[in-house]
Parts: sequence; C-alpha cells; structure tokens
Amino acid sequence: MLELYQAYADFTDMMDLTEALISHVVQKVNGGTRVEFEGQVIDFSPPWQRISMLEAIEKHTGLDFNRVKTDEEARTAARSLNIEVGKNDSRGEIINAVFEEYVEEKLVQPAFVYGHPVEISPLAKRNAENPAFTDRFELFIMQREIAIAFSELNDPIDQKGRFLKQVEKRAGGDAEAHMMDEDYINALEYGMPPAGGLGIGIDRLVMLITGSPSIRDVILFPTLRPRE
Repeated sequence: MLELYQAYADFTDMMDLTEALISHVVQKVNGGTRVEFEGQVIDFSPPWQRISMLEAIEKHTGLDFNRVKTDEEARTAARSLNIEVGKNDSRGEIINAVFEEYVEEKLVQPAFVYGHPVEISPLAKRNAENPAFTDRFELFIMQREIAIAFSELNDPIDQKGRFLKQVEKRAGGDAEAHMMDEDYINALEYGMPPAGGLGIGIDRLVMLITGSPSIRDVILFPTLRPRE
C-alpha cells in the first residue's frame, strides 16, 4: 500500500496526482501506456474517465437515484433489480450495493468513480452541494479497485457522529464497520487543515502492469499457511 496526504488539497487534486503517477510508471516500466492483461488491452494514457457513482449506475441500469429520495423507495428500486436488501438498509447503502452488483464488472479501462454516499464513507468530507454524498473517489481498472482517495473530513463534530453510526453498525453485526477512535477526534479538535488523502494498492497495480495472472506472483513476502 502507498498512502499519502497533502495539506490544502482535495479529492480532485488526488485524481490528478493518481493519473499522472500511474501513467508515468506504466510508461517507464513498459515503454508505452498500453498494457495487455487477461486478453484485454488497457490504455493508461490520460485523461481517464471521471464519472459519478449515480451517473455510472444510471448508465448501466437505467435507474436514476436522483429521483429516489427515501430509504423505502431505494429498497423498492433495488428489488426491481433483483438485489436483496435488509429492512434497515439506507438509501446510500443500497446505492453502493447496486453499484457493486451492476457497475464494477463493466469498469475495464481506468475510471475514477466519485461521489460515494456518506453512509459508506466515514472518513470523507461531505460534498458542499449535496451533503448526502462525499468528495471521494475509487479508481477502477480491469474491474478491480486500484486506489481510493477523498477530501479528508476535518470537522470533529461530524467525524464523531459518523463514528457513532459505525459503532451502531458494528454492534449490529457489521464486522467491517469502524470502531470509535477518541484519539483521532481529539486530534481533530486541536485542528487539521483541509487535506486530500490517497491510498494505492501497489500489489494490484504491479499485477496489472506486469500482466501477472495472480496477485501471489507479485507479493514480495506472501502470506504462508501455518505448518500445522
């Protein structure tokens, strides 16, 4: 994993940085910006596609979640697409479920998908125009998430509220939900400048660039099974 933060930057700056960094690496390693992987030719030359999560869902399903305003309407919409949802699933969680089911597999060429619901983005800053969504992106290449970035949430009050909701999810059985981090809240209360944060999955990226069929082929120190 490569992780970095930049003060006074936002998620769009992280997009520009990610695009420039990866396309440069591909050029240096392969002598060009085209890579063949699993029978597909991936073109890393900029600019890469940039599309919001809602736009991507509408493009591939015809469903416009801008017209779906409530949790119950979202659950009904999901069932129309044969997606199982829980009675307490929120609109944001359902939007993400539809994206995972219908869109991810279509993302072959490099694509930045931005505008994730706030329910699934506990550390990302809310979008100023639509606070139900966040200034976050995920980079997909060959149906795989290669990088994630967002404008960091630096509001301690909002952050504590997000953590409390994550704690509720964890208590309800969601093992992937965040735990409360009082030290982090305390640090934010002292003050944190606006910042952009980025994480790149180096192993997945190396696998793509080298055309390796398995991530185990490129991990420097692979995890081994216990002797017993």
